[in-house]
Amino acid sequence: MTANRLDAFEAYRARMNARIAEIDHLGIRRFFNLDTAAYRDGALDGRTKELLGLVASAVLRCNDCIDYHVLQCADAGWSDDEIHDALNVALVVGGSIVIPHLRHAVETLDLARARTRGASGG
Repeated sequence: MTANRLDAFEAYRARMNARIAEIDHLGIRRFFNLDTAAYRDGALDGRTKELLGLVASAVLRCNDCIDYHVLQCADAGWSDDEIHDALNVALVVGGSIVIPHLRHAVETLDLARARTRGASGG
């Protein structure tokens, strides 16, 4: 796996979300709006909700979702230790079947941090 995996994921997600928007289906549009709204600040701040989204994604074993939420959590300023602690909760809730997705999440976080270091020249 290379750092380009993250760039490819983000490009694919953006391209396909645009394609899905072209379909202009009311139900799909409403669901996408609901998904966006769920992560806005409320009784819980959006930053915390992204961490919850990561835990749910790991338990549900959705690697695309894990990639998205790891990147959001990293951008929101969660430390590696905080993200690892959240992933531990996912592992406890989901059991050993989550382990391959835990590997994926840790790799994604490593790639995200490397990409950030590369962008900042460090």
